[in-house]
Parts: sequence; C-alpha cells; structure tokens
Amino acid sequence: MVRTSDVLSFLEGLLVLRATRGGARPFDGCTVVVTGASAGVGRATAREFGAAGARVALLARGRVGLEAAASEVERAGGTALVVPVDMAVPSMVEEAADLVESRLGPIDVWVNSAFTSVFAPFLSVTADEYERVTEVTYLGCVNGTRAALRRMLPRDSGAVVQIGSALAEVSVPLQAAYCGAKHAINGFTASVRLELLHRHSRVAVTLVQLPSVNTPQFSWALSRLPHRPRPVAPVFQPEVAARAVLHAARHPRRKEYRVGASTAAAVLTRRAAPGLLDRYLARTGYDSQQTDLPATADGPHNLWAPLDGPDGRDHGAHGAFDAESAERSPYTALARHPMTVASAVGASAAGASALAARALRARRDERR
Repeated sequence: MVRTSDVLSFLEGLLVLRATRGGARPFDGCTVVVTGASAGVGRATAREFGAAGARVALLARGRVGLEAAASEVERAGGTALVVPVDMAVPSMVEEAADLVESRLGPIDVWVNSAFTSVFAPFLSVTADEYERVTEVTYLGCVNGTRAALRRMLPRDSGAVVQIGSALAEVSVPLQAAYCGAKHAINGFTASVRLELLHRHSRVAVTLVQLPSVNTPQFSWALSRLPHRPRPVAPVFQPEVAARAVLHAARHPRRKEYRVGASTAAAVLTRRAAPGLLDRYLARTGYDSQQTDLPATADGPHNLWAPLDGPDGRDHGAHGAFDAESAERSPYTALARHPMTVASAVGASAAGASALAARALRARRDERR
C-alpha cells in the first residue's frame, strides 16, 4: 500500500530536481548578507547560498563560528566574507554593510536571521535580559533591514528576507521576550512592505515563518527552567529552513512563506479556534519545551557574549536533536508550487473517489 507521506516525499524530490536541473547556480555573481550566520539556520542558509554560487557575507558576534561557516561556504562553491558584528548596535551594522559592499559588491539579498532568547516564566526574566532579547531579535532585524534598504532603494533592486517563526503567530509560555520580538517583526515587515508598494519600488521584503528547528539555541540560550529546554515537536533540520529561505530570496514578492505543515496548522488553528488553542498550549506548553534531563546549574549562555569564543568551540548548524529531526518537509516544497499542489490534491481526490467507487461496487457484489 502506498502511503501519502511516500507520495509527498517523491513529489518533493521531483521539485528539488526541477529547481536544480541543468546545474544552474541561481545566485552566481550575487552578494548575499546572512546575519546570525555562525550557527543554526543562519549557518545552514549561508552554506546553501554558497552552493548556489553567491558571494556570502557572514555576520554574527562569534568569530570562531563565522570562520567555520566561511569554510563551509567556500567548500560549497561560494565566496565568503567574515564580518563580526552585534546586530543590536545600529552603527556596527552600517559599518558592516559598507564593508560588505566594498569587498563583495552591491548587496542583492539580505537575510535577517540573528536572534537570542531566554527560557523562563516572564517574571523570572530581568528587565535588562528582556531588553537584550528584544534588541537582538527584533531591533537586530530592524537594523539589518535599514542597512539593506539604504543601499538597495537607490538602485531600485534587491530583496530582504526576514526569518520569522510560527511563534510570531502562536505564542507559547516560557518565551515571552522571543515571542514578543517575533510578533514585532511581523508588524514591522508589513509596514515596510506597504511603503515599498506605495513608492512602486522593485525592492522586495518577505517573511519565512519557521517551525521548531534543531539548532544550538537550546544548548546555549539562557534558561531558568528546571529541565533542559528543547524544541516543540515536530522538529526540522536547519537545512529545511535554509532551502525555504533560498526560494524566498528568488521569489521575494510573496508576502510570506510557511515552513512545515505544523506552522501552517498552528496559524489556521489560531484563526479558527483561538480559545481552544490557548487552553491547549497553557496545558502542554511547559512540558513540551523541556527534556527529562535536569538543567545544569549556572550553565553558560550566549545572551551577552557569544559562546564560540576563547575555547575555540564551533557549535555548527545542528543542535542536540538530530535523532528526531526531519530532513525534509514535503508540505513546504509543495507549497512553493501552487499548481503542483493543486495537481497533487486533484490526483489524490481522484484516487480516493476511485477507491470509494471500487469499495461500493465490491459491497454490492457481496450482497448479490
């Protein structure tokens, strides 16, 4: 018996093959900036852009992770430039953008992926910690967008890709600062998009809303939980997000992209049954964000300084949840191609109708 998941995975493979047919490298000669590039989604995204032929500027605080990411970009076939920067400081971001254009040329794509978080009940988060999360995650996105648009608008060309989250639509307990920042990015991006539409600009800005992703953040974020934090299932590998970001950068006129069926389901449930969803998350949100392992007392975290520092440790793109993380998202691949989705749905409906008709005939034959 053919399973639906097998069919979707096969279709995803066909779409990936179609996208790469002929050995074309869609970002050959393009200059791409990726913030938060030292680890996680930013790291995987930088690597994908390198494989697509881009000149990639890698922005983050930790030089060790940036150097390792640069090596991966160059092994993939791209050109890399390491730019240590704190995205929360506007002047540093502007200086970084100037350096990128002087070394790599005019910026074609800017990806805002930098963030930080705190896992704790709201009243256990201090005012300066909350402010820091907001400055890096939300204002870091604002600073990056400002730097990109100041350079793209005079040329009337370019794309800004914001890395959002399902938590920008559906909040969870224990991450008030992060959820607030991601909600703010939604509103900010929508306003900027309207301004670009008003001026009939060919510069585009789009959002990629991510599901739970297996990144190092769960090992290095500040946490005051009794057990070690974890992503809410289902969990995807960073490469799933990275492929979606590349597609968004190639097609930035679309308002937003949702990665993973879980993201789409969360958004739809929020709109259809918000009260029911709130009660469910209030009941399950604490346990679903913690492992069974006790927290390490006073463990290191990256809120104020990067962890890939003096010890020389590189944290890479993946976190500690490889065993349960999906390497593909058929929903995401199909959602990029509405006609393919319609065809697949039509074929599935036709197949289901045929099966139902056969079953009905079989029952009639049995009665005879």
